[in-house]
Amino acid sequence: MSSIISSRHRHTRRAAFLVLMCAVFMLTGCNDRLQDLRQYVNQVKARKGAHVEPLPQVKPFETFTYDDQNLRSPFIPQLQSFATLGAGAGGGSGVHPDFNRAREYLEQFPLDGLKMMGTITVNGIMYALIRDGDGVVHRVTAGNYMGQNFGKIVKITQAGLTLREIIPDGQGGWIERMTTVQLGG
Repeated sequence: MSSIISSRHRHTRRAAFLVLMCAVFMLTGCNDRLQDLRQYVNQVKARKGAHVEPLPQVKPFETFTYDDQNLRSPFIPQLQSFATLGAGAGGGSGVHPDFNRAREYLEQFPLDGLKMMGTITVNGIMYALIRDGDGVVHRVTAGNYMGQNFGKIVKITQAGLTLREIIPDGQGGWIERMTTVQLGG
């Protein structure tokens, strides 16, 4: 039995010796690769760094005082603001819009958002066919209002219609201007 144990012990010693020798050979093989890596790292560290531009000077923020005492309130509709201007102005030509009149549907659209599609005559009365911004066609005649500047239709022809608009003159009063809307325009 002792010969069996000593034989096993010798085989185990030999196996351990072989494993140790393999590990030593493997480590010596890696040593050459690490040397190249160390040499490259040293070369990179030896390079001179690039010039970095300094950060730009930050200019101090200039404050602005907003003086809103003499401006129109953004929470009051502009129509109401125009009414206040017109009522307070004593000068001008005496022209002013009727603020007590019920507004018509087409007065909510700017004139460039309305398009004259044609005319139609019913019982001798000529009507203009106006398409609004939503694509709906409306029938209007002389005396109806359209556009956002109190535009009253005064004349309808086959080629277009004529409006009398009342607009602020910029000095607290109102002025009258004639505007045409062409067919297909």
